[in-house]
Amino acid sequence: MEWRHRGTWYHGSPFVLATIRPGSTITQDRRLAEVFSHKPTVVSIGSHEGRETMHHDGTLAGFLYRIAEKIRPGDVHPHPRTSMEPGKEWLTSRELKLKLIGPTEVDPAEPLTETEREELRKR
Repeated sequence: MEWRHRGTWYHGSPFVLATIRPGSTITQDRRLAEVFSHKPTVVSIGSHEGRETMHHDGTLAGFLYRIAEKIRPGDVHPHPRTSMEPGKEWLTSRELKLKLIGPTEVDPAEPLTETEREELRKR
């Protein structure tokens, strides 16, 4: 996924928010933001039958937000320590307003097993 500053940007959190602070994670991948809303420590992105899959160790219900203002060059930069493909995970450089899209629940098909989680942590 490449950077399209004019596209829709999302933030996921287990907290009710009106803004996010500089250094917060945002993405243009709505599904990834939903996963982030569950506060995972590990996220695994793969594919199955040509479709992207996401598994994680998050357990919290959360909220999906849309960034409610225009993102300009300099407002975001690539996450320097991401393990995801380039363009998936970005950090904010300033406070940004949010618009609540709605609540999220952990999909029962998404959680990693303890063995999978430990394997990913070793990498």
